[in-house]
Amino acid sequence: MKKQTFYLMAICLSLSFQPLSSIAAPKAVITASSFSDSLQAQKLLNRLYEINDMDKTNLTRTERKALKKEVTVIHTGLKEIGKGVYLSVGAIVIILLILILVT
Repeated sequence: MKKQTFYLMAICLSLSFQPLSSIAAPKAVITASSFSDSLQAQKLLNRLYEINDMDKTNLTRTERKALKKEVTVIHTGLKEIGKGVYLSVGAIVIILLILILVT
């Protein structure tokens, strides 16, 4: 029982000090490639908004299929532009628990 309370206190303390390290992080510098990526992403988003605003009632079945394919291509393009590693809260908790148990 004492070990469980110790581990629980250690987890709470480690999570409470987390925001302090993120405040001290340096500001991100916008490079030319990230700027061009953001322009490309904005163009793709504008096209998505155009497609959403269209009146699709007068379109034929093939035109609707083409629009649907275009939307999926735009979504995959946006996912490629937003490259990154995302961790869920559960994964972070598991990693913390493993680190605590190893030490």
